[in-house]
Amino acid sequence: MSELVTGDAVVLGLRPARLPSRALALAIDMAVVWTVYLSVSVGLAIATASLDEAAGMAISVASFLLVLVGAPIAVETLTHGRSLGKTACGLRVVRDDGGPIRFRHALVRGAVGVVEILMTFGVVACIASLVSERGRRIGDVFAGTLVVRERVSAGRVGVVPPPPPWLAGRFAGLDLSGVPDGLWLAVRQYLTRMGQLDPQVGSSMAERLAGDLAARTGAPAPRDVPPAAYLAAVMNERQAREARRVLTETGAPGVAAPEGGANAVVDAVRVAAPDAGPGAGAGRTEAPLSSTGTGTGFAPPA
Repeated sequence: MSELVTGDAVVLGLRPARLPSRALALAIDMAVVWTVYLSVSVGLAIATASLDEAAGMAISVASFLLVLVGAPIAVETLTHGRSLGKTACGLRVVRDDGGPIRFRHALVRGAVGVVEILMTFGVVACIASLVSERGRRIGDVFAGTLVVRERVSAGRVGVVPPPPPWLAGRFAGLDLSGVPDGLWLAVRQYLTRMGQLDPQVGSSMAERLAGDLAARTGAPAPRDVPPAAYLAAVMNERQAREARRVLTETGAPGVAAPEGGANAVVDAVRVAAPDAGPGAGAGRTEAPLSSTGTGTGFAPPA
């Protein structure tokens, strides 16, 4: 299958999930949901044994809607597209543009899923996925979503360019705790592919991403720093912090956490723990930064 492409003709590093992995993820989710539903139903049947037939039917319908329909919608909304089955299979539901889903996307997928999954035992969903070029079921079409492979082998991940030297350490005090994973993913995808973009499209994307990133950090982006350079510098700072955290967790004796950018910290991590990378323990693959220090594509402000 081809990679995911946005409306701006930007190729994203996300590959649509194939039917076998989606079916396995759905089977895991259905097993969990039905187990919970049957347990709740038995408990309610015992607790409401004294009620009349109409009240018992109303409670049964309510439990069906809350557990089999409402629970999956709530899980996808709170986890931004990662249910238990999808997490186990390395999958995730995203918007057509690659961004994280919201409540309305999960609601549409869950509502349509009542017909194409629950009422037909998944037959309609499987047929729709086989017919669709990107493996989407009917709920994905109406919601504008896509199930993608979240785990990508390291060889397929693009390299994030290092920031320009004149920005080294400038964002060391920035608070990055409020930046969601979806925004980091969008910034990373832009940086690894900005050389392939039309200059006008790339400039507008950099400005938008820089604005979103600045809003999440609570500090405005410096006016004297180009948006693309700002994104690269903040991403470099984030990777440096991740690498320092891994170095601290390894607890290797005689190795002190070095100062400097992500490259110096990553080198120290490899010395302390050869099997650990800059994204180790973070639950995702991070590509190493280039260590050449040249050819960054960023120029200092005039």
